[in-house]
Amino acid sequence: MNNSIVEFLRHASATYHPGWGGPEYTDWQDEQMSWKNTCYLGDWSFLWEVQVEGADAMRVFEKSSINSYAKFPVGSAKHLVQCNENGKVVGDGVLMRTGEQSFRTQSTTAFWTAWLIHNGNYDVTVTKPNRFQLQVSGPNALAVCEKVTGESLTDIKFMHFRTVQIASVDVDALRQGMAGEIGFEFHGDAAHVEAVREAILEAGQEYGIRRLGRRTAMINHLEAAFPTGGWHYLADMFTPGFMEWMQQEFDLLGLSGKIGGSFTSDNIEDYFLSPVELGWGKSIKFDHDFTGRAALEREVESPSRVRVTLEFDKEDVIDIYSSLFDDGEPYQFLDIPHQQRWVAWADTVRSEDGEEIGLSTVPGYSFFFRKVLTLSYIDPRYSEPGTRVQVVWGAPGTRQKLIGATVATAPYKKDNRRADLAAAGPAVVSA
Repeated sequence: MNNSIVEFLRHASATYHPGWGGPEYTDWQDEQMSWKNTCYLGDWSFLWEVQVEGADAMRVFEKSSINSYAKFPVGSAKHLVQCNENGKVVGDGVLMRTGEQSFRTQSTTAFWTAWLIHNGNYDVTVTKPNRFQLQVSGPNALAVCEKVTGESLTDIKFMHFRTVQIASVDVDALRQGMAGEIGFEFHGDAAHVEAVREAILEAGQEYGIRRLGRRTAMINHLEAAFPTGGWHYLADMFTPGFMEWMQQEFDLLGLSGKIGGSFTSDNIEDYFLSPVELGWGKSIKFDHDFTGRAALEREVESPSRVRVTLEFDKEDVIDIYSSLFDDGEPYQFLDIPHQQRWVAWADTVRSEDGEEIGLSTVPGYSFFFRKVLTLSYIDPRYSEPGTRVQVVWGAPGTRQKLIGATVATAPYKKDNRRADLAAAGPAVVSA
């Protein structure tokens, strides 16, 4: 069974991700600079969402996730992480508490939560609201968001939300920051998305706002070290019957899973990662019983891999492109700024003496840092910034190359998400 799943995922057709609108709106270099100099508008409305309400709503999440619920007031949000019995991630997403017995969650946690309720004995109701999610992030985000809402937003703490109005539409303003900068995500009825989007863009014109296209959207996740399922890790969503049920219950927009990279194993479990490996160890709270707790208690005591960023050597990247102009088989193409297709990437990482020490995920080119970077999960012994390692580049059966790489911190870019809004200072337009 494991072998057949791996074979299917390795040979599946890679599909374009439907989100974020067009491939690019100005151009990908200009869009990449937006969250450093001005701000961007990104459209994450393609994420699936469920609303869970009822007496057992909290219990659904307590039993299935690593997060603590000792303090979770209405109007706050968490990075929800759910695992299998072996402590490997099944899904992650945002969980918003909208009422005493009411919660909303998006992304892969929407699938898994609905599946658990479908197969469990919970006193809850589940609905699938059709809502938009528009994200504004960058140094000028606060100014734009206050202008378009017509009110101060400095009272909204990080990972908290409240209702505001944009274009006379009630929306939830969630403070987060997936680019590692001050940011707000606006959630509302999908019927009003065009009016809200246009209002944000109009308000943002004087502040240099850009629209974020799919060619570069995931670079902010890479720089800010936010591993994303289907890109930077493969979630364990292979419980018997689950995939078939999910296809029936959710509109998956033609997406299909695929794995790529040089790492090979006949065991699908070797592609799964834990919250510890993904860098989410601080979210693991052992104040409640949850699926995967025993495995994670052992792993926290002695981690086998930790999250880092790798910087690819410029000369090796250039050599990959140079091979396109030589006779013979070229190296596998390294798409920049980022692959646009839905592929969970796993390349083998080696020490300089040839020992296999971990996995490297899909690489991306940061125009700001002028480097090809990749989120990677490696043996802690090699995780010190400045350590030299090698990445095996090229799918099995193709021409392969060892890319020299240097270990760096993750996040690679300074994390400014929790900056004091009252002290953020005036917005500055920078081309």
